[in-house]
Order: sequence, then structure tokens, then C-alpha cells
Amino acid sequence: MQIAVLLYDRFTTLDAVGPYELLGRLPGAETVFVAKEAGPVRNDQGSLALLADRTLAEVPGPDIVLVPGGPDARVAMDDPEILDWLRTADATSTWTTSVCTGSLILASAGLLKDRRATTHWLAFDELRALGVEPTGERVVFDGKYVTAAGVSSGIDMALHLLGRIAGDETAQTIQLLTEYDPQPPYDAGSPEKARPRSSRSGAARRSAEPQSPYVKRGARRSRKAATPRRCRRCRAPAPPSGRPGPGARRRTPWPPPG
Repeated sequence: MQIAVLLYDRFTTLDAVGPYELLGRLPGAETVFVAKEAGPVRNDQGSLALLADRTLAEVPGPDIVLVPGGPDARVAMDDPEILDWLRTADATSTWTTSVCTGSLILASAGLLKDRRATTHWLAFDELRALGVEPTGERVVFDGKYVTAAGVSSGIDMALHLLGRIAGDETAQTIQLLTEYDPQPPYDAGSPEKARPRSSRSGAARRSAEPQSPYVKRGARRSRKAATPRRCRRCRAPAPPSGRPGPGARRRTPWPPPG
């Protein structure tokens, strides 16, 4: 069984590596990282690179396709070479999957039309605009298409797939070997569980704007740069580094990380 993980500039690392860590342990599995060109591909923080061993053309028919998300998923969504490869690979794949905003890329290739799918919660409107029915579920199966919500949910998706492919016993063995037993110190991993202040953050409000946040991001940044920033508490100018002064609110970044 061949598993192809798509890489493109500024992908989110955990979107790719989380599922890889589990799916790559399937008996007899061959996992390959693919990109338009072989070589290192930088993640969204620019501080880490994964090595694409093969080009897209060298892996035309994998059994499992995995598409990670990233803050620049829009670039991949508009790349004809990536979209053509996805359509070709999907024609013979057993499973076509995505994590986070990777579902936007699948949708741009026309593979999720009129299907149920999920993505990062900040990208639901983008997904709906592509003719997909977004859901708030962490992992969504619709036929052979499997989509996971934001970033960390790719690990859950991989476990679901392991169970379907190799059976519950194998999936549970791999879960134990990787000691996947999450016990986070906070219970704020979804909009429904997060504190009201977090869900009303600037990014959450901006996600409701009629124009695509991907398009308007640069314009907002320009307006902010032209307006002097002041500390909310002491009304003094913000530090030169651009970090907010003491008392400024934290904002959730847009686009979503993956």
C-alpha cells in the first residue's frame, strides 16, 4: 500500500507529520512525500523542512492521498499542476484524505463537490463557497473521502483509517505504541468549548466578512501599519517590535494554521 503525502510551500507540519506517524506504521505500507519538485519543502513557520523524495509525476497512483493544510493553501488551490495530480491520483486511490485547510485544496480540484467535509473552523465559509457542505465534526467520512478538522485532528483521522484498513486491534496497537493518550491541560480546542472571549477574537469576527480573508489579509495589514498602535492600559505607543503593550488583547491569526 502506497501512501502519498503532498507537500507545498508553507504547509502546516503537524497536518502532514501527525497522520504520517500513524499511517506509516501500517504493515507493508510505503509512505512517500511528494511535491512539484523533489527536495526540501519549508513549513508555514519557515524553520523546518520536509524532504519530498519524489515529484508528483513519479507517484501517479497512490492508494492513499493525504493533503495537509497551511496558511497559504490558497496558492495550492490555484496551482493547476497540483490540482491535476490530485484528480489523477484520486481516480485510482482507495482513500483521498485531508487535514485542516487541505480540504479546500481537494474542493478546488472538484473532488468534494456536494459532499460533507470538514476543515479548520475559521475556513468553513471558504469550504462552503466551493460547493461543499461543511460540518463541525472532527473527522468526516463521505465515501472514500476523509477530511479532518484543524491541525491536531489529523491524528484522530489516521486512527480512524487504521481501524478501517487493518482492523481495530491493529489500530489500537499502533495507538498504544505511539502512546496517543491526549490529556491537555485546557479544554478549549474548539469554538464550542473555548471561552467566549476567545471565540469573539478579531480573527473570528473577520472570518464573517463577505470578502475572502485570504484576499483581504494584505489590505488589513496595510491599514494597521498606517495607524499608530497604543497600549490599551497606559495609552503609550506600542513597543517598536510591533508586539502589543501590556493589556493588549491577543488575536487568533488568520488564515488558520493548517
